Amino acid sequence: MKVGIVGAGAVGAACLTSLITRGVACEIVLVNRNRKRADGVITDVQYGASLQPHVRLRAGEYADLKGAELVMIAAGVNEKDGGATDRSDPKGRLNLLRKNARAYEEIVPQITQAAPDAIILVVTDPPDPLADLTLRLGHKRVLSTGTYLDSLRFRFHLARRLEINPQSVEALVVGEHGTSQVFVWSSARVGGHPIASLPLGNGAPFDQFKKEVEQEVRYANITIIEGTGASVFGIGVVSARIAEIILRDEHAVIPIGSFNRSFGTTISLPSVLGHDGVSRIIMPEMSDSERELLDKSARMIREAA
Repeated sequence: MKVGIVGAGAVGAACLTSLITRGVACEIVLVNRNRKRADGVITDVQYGASLQPHVRLRAGEYADLKGAELVMIAAGVNEKDGGATDRSDPKGRLNLLRKNARAYEEIVPQITQAAPDAIILVVTDPPDPLADLTLRLGHKRVLSTGTYLDSLRFRFHLARRLEINPQSVEALVVGEHGTSQVFVWSSARVGGHPIASLPLGNGAPFDQFKKEVEQEVRYANITIIEGTGASVFGIGVVSARIAEIILRDEHAVIPIGSFNRSFGTTISLPSVLGHDGVSRIIMPEMSDSERELLDKSARMIREAA
């Protein structure tokens, strides 16, 4: 099973190391505009990779993506360099779209020429409108990382406040991977009980609890960037897990971005994911207000694209 990664920056390198750790690929090809950087990343990581499940690693050109089942695109301007770190700016990651779209116009046709049957996973921000662009550029099988990471952040912050393991929390973020993302509180559960019915450790009103959790999740990327300059490790692990689901044909249900005709754009909803991509979308139970927010989120993505 062969995987390609386009972009050898911090996010691309994080995707690479996470893929190696999970041991799901037989071969990984790293492509970068500056070939010397790709060579350097592969040279660095290959020594530690010898302690992981065997995988063939190499830097290459687009032609070397031939036969890849999955190609991740992690190239482009990040949030800090692209001016997307203002919590008061409702556009958020969408500020990166124009610059990164130009990069995709160069990258996508070369991937399609080399690996027309591969699934392209858009990792670059903003992933949802860039996935729409990738489809318009002629590639037929396209996903975005969507709100998978946001949902994990949601579960983590709920679990920390409730003093439980995040794996015991069922909670979803849907819509855009961005400021218009929708927190599906109406179906958030722990042990079958709605979050709203559980005692909160600090005794805070539930509305305040919701607001604080949403702020922590919605702007987690900015909090990370303020400390390290870039948000890379979480998305690296998530991208590798998506690759694992696809390559192993798991038919796992995760929130992931795919083109949705009902919304007219790529948007994240719980979806059955396997070797052929998304086979079915499972619309979660939502309140009327949450559905209105989802429609608004889809509209923001469409208008940006």
